[in-house]
Amino acid sequence: MPKQKSITEKQQKDLLEILHKRFIKNMSRHKNLEWQQVADKIVLVKDKMWSLYEMENTGGEPDVVDYIAKDNTFLFFDCATESPAGRRSLAYDKAGQESRKEFKPVNNAIDVAASMGINLLNESQYRFLQTLGKFDCKTSSWIITPESIRKLGGALFGDYRYDSVFIYHNGAQSYYAARGFRGCLIL
Repeated sequence: MPKQKSITEKQQKDLLEILHKRFIKNMSRHKNLEWQQVADKIVLVKDKMWSLYEMENTGGEPDVVDYIAKDNTFLFFDCATESPAGRRSLAYDKAGQESRKEFKPVNNAIDVAASMGINLLNESQYRFLQTLGKFDCKTSSWIITPESIRKLGGALFGDYRYDSVFIYHNGAQSYYAARGFRGCLIL
């Protein structure tokens, strides 16, 4: 049975309160934005509110990080200090998950993100996130992998060590307790 993509009025109210507090606490992430403008857009698009709820519910701590004026859209990223705890120990994608001979992971980052209505961050988004703070200092996060690398069995992930952002490669079938993924939601 497909997961219901709606939340109760109480869950909506609670989510908006959490997002508002996070917005105010982290004004450096969105200096030229006003909360009411963001909140009005969140309430308007119910399926995206559900996706934000899922991001929050899995430990992502989503926050608005950009506004694209020409499209009148807001960009939300998972801004938890470490890769979201509720989205770790995943292979990169279904092919990677299925290619694992033993000790298969229960799921994969691409499918979990799709089920939540979000996308993994790409490399430039991941690097942009790192300009907003220090993220993944103890964990790592899968990022969108170019098809040319994926065809060869690899997948990319990033982390922050030694005051630097690193982008690495691994087999798409690999999974670790300290590797998850960060999501992006366009609202």
